[in-house]
Amino acid sequence: MRQSYPSDITREQFSVIRHPLETAKKETRPRDIDLYDIFCAVLYRLREGCRWRSLPHDFPKWQICYYHYNVWRSVKDGEESVLDRALRDLVEKERITDDREPQTTMIIIDSKSVKNTDTAEEKGFDAGKKLLG
Repeated sequence: MRQSYPSDITREQFSVIRHPLETAKKETRPRDIDLYDIFCAVLYRLREGCRWRSLPHDFPKWQICYYHYNVWRSVKDGEESVLDRALRDLVEKERITDDREPQTTMIIIDSKSVKNTDTAEEKGFDAGKKLLG
């Protein structure tokens, strides 16, 4: 039995996304390691931002987790990756159980990505930016 981490999901939540994760790769022999532990290791790494080699020792070997992560994040013909789809399905399921809309409605736009020149009445020169506007 391994230690529980804040990034872990429950077995019930994992049952929602188990099938796409299992079918992402052709199964040639029975699995020795539970996919739940591998998925929790991927979530741990995504949350903590650590190196693969720095995963805690109670997770499966980092090479196995890294291999499955690469399989799950691969994109075929412009489709969504299995990992992106699984994470989206988890969020939608949680939002539905909380009596909220399944799709998020908030968007954050970076101020540097939206230029203000069309709405500005006066244009000037800012010596620090070396841009007109």
